[in-house]
Amino acid sequence: MKIYNELLYNNVESFLLACFPVLRQTLGARKWTRMVRVFFAMHRSHTPYFRQIPDEFVQFLQNEWSPPDDYPPWLTALAHYEWIELVLSVSNRSSDRAFDPTGDLMAGRPLVNPVLANLRYDWPVHRIAPRRKLVPAETFLLVYRDADDTVRFDEINAFTARLVALLEDGTRTGQAALETLASESRHPDPQRLLDAGRVLLDDLRARGAILGT
Repeated sequence: MKIYNELLYNNVESFLLACFPVLRQTLGARKWTRMVRVFFAMHRSHTPYFRQIPDEFVQFLQNEWSPPDDYPPWLTALAHYEWIELVLSVSNRSSDRAFDPTGDLMAGRPLVNPVLANLRYDWPVHRIAPRRKLVPAETFLLVYRDADDTVRFDEINAFTARLVALLEDGTRTGQAALETLASESRHPDPQRLLDAGRVLLDDLRARGAILGT
């Protein structure tokens, strides 16, 4: 039974190690093993696919596990950050609408990359590393798969995160989204915000976060 116990545990852990290398490095072997064994013993997975074991692990961390006091407070955020790369790398989502890659992003309705996650964390998760001290900080990240099938991670600000959120349902023109932002923020110079927003939209298209109109 001990042999089978180790074989099964090692099999599950191998899939987690492939998805969460930074989490493993920052926790250290003892804390990592303790956490994974609790997951292995307690969590009831709802999928037979090995590739989805990291999905189940993130659900376990978010909904079932109460970490001991000696675990870092950013643990769940870092796990989610590492997991999202796997989600986007294997996603088969694609745009089901015809679009113009060179369309006017202000007059037209920008088409946000369907393989994209607009994320907010309470910690700078992209800077977590072994023996690095962190302080809580609101962090916005745009994660998306570009035309070369590379998953990109871009740190953005709250303004950009809100703009992308307004555009994601595909119902607003770039101009309308920026006008909403100007109204929400009570910007003293709306035209200046619109001009800056036009440049930002072009930059998002150049990166691959926006596909066109």
